[in-house]
Amino acid sequence: MPATLKHLLGIKGLSEESIQQIFETADNFKQLLNSPVKKTPSLRDFTVANLFFENSTRTRVSFELAEKRLGADIVNFSSSTSSVKKGETLIDTVNNILSMKVDMLVMRHPAPGACMFLARHVNAQIVNAGDGTHEHPTQALLDAYSIREKLGSVYGKKVVIVGDVLHSRVALSNIFCLQKLGADVMVCGPKTLIPRHIAELGVKVEHNLVNALQWCDVANMLRIQLERQDIKYFPSLREYSMQFGLNQSILNQLDKEIVIMHPGPINRGVEISSEVADGNNSIILQQVENGVAVRMAVLYLLAQHQLEQSKS
Repeated sequence: MPATLKHLLGIKGLSEESIQQIFETADNFKQLLNSPVKKTPSLRDFTVANLFFENSTRTRVSFELAEKRLGADIVNFSSSTSSVKKGETLIDTVNNILSMKVDMLVMRHPAPGACMFLARHVNAQIVNAGDGTHEHPTQALLDAYSIREKLGSVYGKKVVIVGDVLHSRVALSNIFCLQKLGADVMVCGPKTLIPRHIAELGVKVEHNLVNALQWCDVANMLRIQLERQDIKYFPSLREYSMQFGLNQSILNQLDKEIVIMHPGPINRGVEISSEVADGNNSIILQQVENGVAVRMAVLYLLAQHQLEQSKS
């Protein structure tokens, strides 16, 4: 990573060169993960704190595995059992953790911009593991890495992001990452779940699922984030599934093969059927596998930056 990059707060601040460097590093770590050893002492002298202020399964486990594979010491923090419940501020919580000689923070927080705010007020490297509806950079990196692995390149590919784009941090990070790598991007979903001015980001907008699938090489299916919705954006999940749910019958209508992705968790029978999620077009499990290698690459490159800074 360039010497100017101390954190990974979002894709928007990354250059194409940085993304390619992450991918090339992830290639090496994926080889390691597929070997009998699976571990390296690269972060043996680092302590990483995982601060999760929201529930998570895949992202949290993926980061923990990445840290363990790199040989780091790990501290896991859950807001539900912490002093945050007693009214302690975010900065005080983090500074107390850092005073125990923690080197790097991986944080998920429900407030958009929380990681950027923290980066301005504490002295530690921060990896954004998802902040509200803002960004989820490592998910975008592993998604693009998975497309690169499956299709050989991201450049020139047509990728449609389908579903609850309005509430999705994955969608925004994916748009930034895919465009930096030269892909064409489309969003598809009900008008109520597509941000009003999203076309200004240079993406196409489509409200017909079949039209979107006929256009694309890759379809990334997003779940409906009911936990972030304070009003009804569509009549029912059944109606949403009838209009925007992907099933094998729809895939059979297409005159080509497309790649199916999903960042998880999957609501089977809503945005995607089990037959499609588990079918030959799907690379969903490959995304999960690649997540560990990509997060190892991010942590390793940030640690290298910290070592270089300490020498200068």
